[in-house]
Amino acid sequence: SSGINAEYGGAVDLFDLVGLFVIISQQIGRGDLKILVAGVGWAMAELISMRLLPLWVGARGIEFSWKYIQLSFEANISLAHHIVMAMLIWMWTRNNIEKSVLPLIISLLLLCSSKQTLLELLGTLFHFTSFGILSINVMVTLLVGLVATHLYINLCIQDNSWGNPKYH
Repeated sequence: SSGINAEYGGAVDLFDLVGLFVIISQQIGRGDLKILVAGVGWAMAELISMRLLPLWVGARGIEFSWKYIQLSFEANISLAHHIVMAMLIWMWTRNNIEKSVLPLIISLLLLCSSKQTLLELLGTLFHFTSFGILSINVMVTLLVGLVATHLYINLCIQDNSWGNPKYH
């Protein structure tokens, strides 16, 4: 059963990358707006389809459970994760990016797309609690986000395109 879940999760993660790519490549506008619209929109779709109903139904109950707090944290991590993925995809689609940076961007995209499967594998192998896995998820998302933001800022400074729609 866990093998089927891992394959299904991997397919969904690949669908996330393809979907974000299509959204970013079809949008017209500045790069920073493309990243924000695609990332927040995709995270909102995931929130509605995967987390809203369990949170709404379960959190309204009389009995308190930590799993609803965890669902809320996961939704916020997911928002940051999708914005980072949109940023990385946008940089990957640029034709003026240095070729030496492309392997790092592709590696970060692969890490983003396989993050959930890797977290489940770590949890199974090392018997982490759900909050332990959540903590690792925060650290990985934060690390990938910081690296992606650094690359994005360097790309904008290099192009001297900060706020200039001509370069987006």
